[in-house]
Amino acid sequence: MEFWFSENHTPNAKFSIRVDKQLYSGQSDFQRIDVFESAEFGRFLTLDGYMMLTEKDEFIYHEMIVHVPLAVHPDVRKVLVIGAGDGGVIRELTRYAHIERIDMVEIDRKVVEVCRAYLPQTACKLDDPRVKIYYEDGLKFVRRCQDEYDLIIVDSTDPFGPGEGLFTKEFYGNCYKALNDTGIMINQHESPFYESDAVAMQRAHRNVVQSFPISRVYQAHIPTYPSGHWLFGFASKRYKPLADLDEARWNAYGLRCKYYTTTLHKGAFYLPAYVEELLKDVE
Repeated sequence: MEFWFSENHTPNAKFSIRVDKQLYSGQSDFQRIDVFESAEFGRFLTLDGYMMLTEKDEFIYHEMIVHVPLAVHPDVRKVLVIGAGDGGVIRELTRYAHIERIDMVEIDRKVVEVCRAYLPQTACKLDDPRVKIYYEDGLKFVRRCQDEYDLIIVDSTDPFGPGEGLFTKEFYGNCYKALNDTGIMINQHESPFYESDAVAMQRAHRNVVQSFPISRVYQAHIPTYPSGHWLFGFASKRYKPLADLDEARWNAYGLRCKYYTTTLHKGAFYLPAYVEELLKDVE
């Protein structure tokens, strides 16, 4: 008998992966956590039945949420990461020798424990000496910060359940306050394709635009996320994602990526017409 993991993307469409075995299933104080093994995508993590990452395509998401701001901002020293319990964002950040401090705020300790045990591909750098993990609500944590970080990366789950508060105007306003005067905030911005996802994306974009003077959206193509078309938000106090891109500086780091390049960086900000229309409607 075959065992399949299926996630409904709409009432009329779903995505399925054939599963070889279930490696872990448990309930934390916040959500159900499952890890599966599959032939096509390797190990993958779900929270409350929603796909979070697979070993096969996680590099796309994590490279695009980290390297885009690092290719723009010339001197990132202090970084705040909210969410990201799987460790993928941390892994990419630790590749930069000039980053001095990485504060990670994850509400669910159990997610980190499970990822350390079953997803070493992403969780491999959580013990880097520059990383300090705070197990608390990211919304409450960022309220206490002011003029402190060069970069904030919001690697949240979808805008319901434990991650709901990380899509509000209050939260983005607090992120603005927590950044210094050259700071950049990057957030996962949902998908524009299916109607319910597009509404959530528009709501997030409206709240970001109201909080930051510079706000742009860029895209990546991630096979296991709804529709495969995913967006990220780039919000900043000073730097512009294309005008301030420094290709020579970033390429001099010598980082080898499987998805991100500085050429792709430029193209990622040129969005399909229907996405531009969705964004323009709320700006």
